[in-house]
Amino acid sequence: MTPFTLSFQIEDFKPEHKPRWKEINEAWVSKDFYMEEIDHLHCSHPEQSILAGGGQILVATVDGLVVGTVGLLKEENNVFEVIKMAVDTEYRGHGIGKALCMAAIEKARTLNANRLYLYSNTKAVPAINLYRKLGFKETPLGPQEFERADIRMEIQIGT
Repeated sequence: MTPFTLSFQIEDFKPEHKPRWKEINEAWVSKDFYMEEIDHLHCSHPEQSILAGGGQILVATVDGLVVGTVGLLKEENNVFEVIKMAVDTEYRGHGIGKALCMAAIEKARTLNANRLYLYSNTKAVPAINLYRKLGFKETPLGPQEFERADIRMEIQIGT
């Protein structure tokens, strides 16, 4: 089989993206873990839980279909948490996750962020490797909302 290049775009979240935002994120969480209260909030009400507080959501689309997601949850003036980074299983292996993460970093820069952090689980080896390649460094886990989280990573992106 010949490998092919998939054409996709990264764009800002629109209300019509919400069903796929929820579907993609619930699928990846439920595959290896269980949906926690905070997952339900972010998946079902991203307008209130992410966007209303100054956060951002980006989606990757292929022919108008949302195939990947990433959110930036504003924590304080110059700090954002990277959340709900996911790519539909049928579209993995085409660089969509990397493009989404890089776009999130760039979007955070435009929002004057100087630091991004994220929580993950070491079972997500490809994701952890991607974060490391993009410059995220492991930091102490500390208190956090997710029972499944066993790693915290962050990156300095500004002054």
